[in-house]
Amino acid sequence: MSAEGFYRRPLPEPLIAFSSLEGRQIFREALEMQGMAGYFPLAEQFHTQAEPAFCGLGTLVIVLNALSIDPGRIWKGVWRWYGEEFLDCCKPLPVVQNSGITFDEFVCLARCNGAIATPSRYNQSSLDRFREVVQQASATPEGIHIVASYSRQVLEQTGDGHFSPIGGYHPQRDLVLLLDVARFKYPPHWVPLPLLWQAFEPLDPATGKCRGYISLRKSDNLQETFFHVALDLQEWHRVSPYFVEAIPTALEVAQPDSPIEAVRHY
Repeated sequence: MSAEGFYRRPLPEPLIAFSSLEGRQIFREALEMQGMAGYFPLAEQFHTQAEPAFCGLGTLVIVLNALSIDPGRIWKGVWRWYGEEFLDCCKPLPVVQNSGITFDEFVCLARCNGAIATPSRYNQSSLDRFREVVQQASATPEGIHIVASYSRQVLEQTGDGHFSPIGGYHPQRDLVLLLDVARFKYPPHWVPLPLLWQAFEPLDPATGKCRGYISLRKSDNLQETFFHVALDLQEWHRVSPYFVEAIPTALEVAQPDSPIEAVRHY
């Protein structure tokens, strides 16, 4: 008698499982072509997302730890380390657990946790530019990682919106390695770069905007990311419009590249 629920899904063509014979051969070739330099820091931190809707949080945790960003807060025991429970500064975790996060919310979380995030939506970039960014990141030993925000449906997978880190690139075969954080569903796999690019185009029903990719690197300037402000209830009533209306409007107009830039401006 089989248990209820689902366990893994078969990968549709033309996706290639990372651990398959062909996937391993692609890895060896990409390694020789200097296309796997970014893989190793990510592989050291790779884990499965903690909740079905935590693909964005799980992906960001991997990248933040791969970039050696100190969260500045105790995780467990005496250790400082990023876990998904830390990523609640842009959207409450219970809400994320139900609906996940959007492209812009991922960027917000990355920036408020000490990363410099450079987002590029489908309609703001091009296939050639995407390939150039992936190739550059995949050849860099440390310091830069690319996250893909895409529609699974274009890859003929079940589900829709998803986040995954890009772990490597095979330049001759034009394949990228998606380190899928939903390992209960699909294993890491190689996907044709043009197909992944097409998966950025469908509109996210939650925002009405297309998806894309985000380049992430560590900020060398910001030492402290989290702050605590102690005010009584009457004082909060006075200042709350500034946080709810003035600051979000100003940030939307300015689009600062990092938290430190936001602090300098506002």
